[in-house]
Formats: sequence, structure tokens, C-alpha cells
Amino acid sequence: MIELTIENDVAEVVLNAPEKLNSLDPASLAELGAAYDEAASAGVRALLLRGAGRAFCAGRDIAGVDPATDDAFGFMTDVLTPVLRTMSAFPAPTFAVAHGACLGVGLGLLIATDVVYVGNSAKIGSPFAKLGATLDSGGHALFIERLGAHRTLDLIYTAELMSGADAVASGLFSRAMPDDEVLDFTRAKVARVAAGPTEAFLASKALVAAVRDERLGLWDSIAGENRAQADLAGTPDFVEGFRAFQEKRAPVFRGRS
Repeated sequence: MIELTIENDVAEVVLNAPEKLNSLDPASLAELGAAYDEAASAGVRALLLRGAGRAFCAGRDIAGVDPATDDAFGFMTDVLTPVLRTMSAFPAPTFAVAHGACLGVGLGLLIATDVVYVGNSAKIGSPFAKLGATLDSGGHALFIERLGAHRTLDLIYTAELMSGADAVASGLFSRAMPDDEVLDFTRAKVARVAAGPTEAFLASKALVAAVRDERLGLWDSIAGENRAQADLAGTPDFVEGFRAFQEKRAPVFRGRS
């Protein structure tokens, strides 16, 4: 179900089970984590995640699951969360293309991705009121941080879904556009980033995570930036960037520290 291709320092991971809207069971989640591990081992400089067919990912594949005996805690804690951690910690910039259903586990995959571009058809929210369950996969943290508590509970209580355009307008993700444009747009952005100073990008990725997760204030954030800049100073890409600027030419970055 999970396809991985690597070309020109870019990994592309595809959820390829369109007949079930790319919903994920334990086996396919293990495949997804393995694909990220393989891409990391290959030393790629950027990664793109997308779903085949008419949806990104409709969530957990619950076909055959008995709700009376389902070990929901075990699935979320032992199966899903490790994959989300692997995705979030990927050692290169990551991008996702989202369209159609992006729900439950599918929303979690987007939360674990650095940059998300969505098609206007995307459906984002919390459908769990229809299942007698609660929003999961990091949805509470995402919604409260970017929408506030009132809008979060509105979405949870009503099970109403936001379009891709509405989600971007509300600050959930980066950009929205017509479905037939979003993949080519994202591939172009990923190629551009892969050719950039990826070590510097990783420093910013770590700083953003620290500001978000540790709630760093201004001066602690500045201290983190100072340390990151000191670590980058003198590296090949740092030297190349400065020299290219001084010589008024385009830099050629190698992604090396």
C-alpha cells in the first residue's frame, strides 16, 4: 500500500489504497514508518507525502474491527504514535499534499509534517461525534493552538468539516489551491527546498519544535537561534552562501554540515 520513490535527493511517499480512501491499518502504518526510515537512511534532502485517488487519508481502517473488544489504546499508543514521531523527526524538510478526506489518522499524518499544501476539496475536522469517539492523532493540540478552544469544541461537537480553503484561511495549514494544481505546485517547492541549505533548514525545524513544545519565550528563542547560528557558521553551505552573496552569484548548496 505504501510506495516510496527516491530521485534527485527527494523522497516521495504515496499512500496507495484509493479503494479504501487510503485508510490505514497496523500493517500499512508499519510500512509507512519503514518508508520514512528507508528515506532517512538514503540521505534525502526533502520528502513529499501524498495520497492516491480521491482522498489523502480517511483515517484508521476499521474494517473488521470489533468495537466491543478493540484495543484502541494499544493501537494509538503502540502502533500510530511511534509512526507520527518518526515522521515528525524526519531528518530533512517534509511536505504533504492533502486533498479529499484528511481525517483522524490522516489528520495526524499532516500534523506530523513540516509544511502542508491542501487542495480546495480537502475535508478537515473531527467526524468522531458520529462514532461515539473523540478526536485523536494530535487534533486537539493542532486545533486549540491555531483555532482556539471555542472553535475546537464547535468542530468536535458538530462534526462539521472545513474545506481546504477554509482550513488555510483559519491558519491550520500553509496554502490552498485547486486540486489539479496542488501536486505540481508542491513538487516544485520540494525540489527547490531540496536544493537549498538543508542543514540550516533542520536547525529552524528544531527551533520551531522547541518554541511550540517547550513554549519558549522571546529571549530563550533568541538564545536558541544564537546557538544554531554558531553551529552553522563555518560549515560548507554557510561559507558557500556568504561567498555567493558577496560574489553576486547563485549559491550551490550541498546540504552538508
